[in-house]
Amino acid sequence: MKQLLVRSEHCVGCKSCELACAVAHSESKTLFGAVLESQPPRKRVFVETDGTMNFPLQCRQCSDKPCVRACIAGAMHLDPNTGLVQVNDDKCVGCWMCVMVCPFGAITEGPDRHVVKCDRCRELQYEPACVSACPTRALQWVEVDRFAATDRRSWVDHLKEANTYAE
Repeated sequence: MKQLLVRSEHCVGCKSCELACAVAHSESKTLFGAVLESQPPRKRVFVETDGTMNFPLQCRQCSDKPCVRACIAGAMHLDPNTGLVQVNDDKCVGCWMCVMVCPFGAITEGPDRHVVKCDRCRELQYEPACVSACPTRALQWVEVDRFAATDRRSWVDHLKEANTYAE
């Protein structure tokens, strides 16, 4: 199964992912159209920074799924076909329990006091708009094993580079 993974060292804080996310979740699906919509679209990815480091953050699809367990209305649910946590707007009562238990702060207020969270661009056949928009490939939609193998390889390259400097 693919996951949305982050290489924070590549994030330049441009917020292209935030913009692409909002447009992907707009009614018009275009930037110009989204700006003119009466109900502005809500982003589901947030680029946080401390001034030196940037980190794009969205729902991490936690293995223990605290938002699903905390949802009193059953609006937060596990999609049996994808294994992803999704939100059913028709059931959301705006109690904010999911917001309170999310360890990453990745769930936020949407229209009509409902909540919104990253749905991995369900309407785009699970091709996340934030990944496509990221100019530095800080966001990647990949198999976890492939991501981990790339990380292992980068450590070998890093150590080899460090040994070159030491000589």
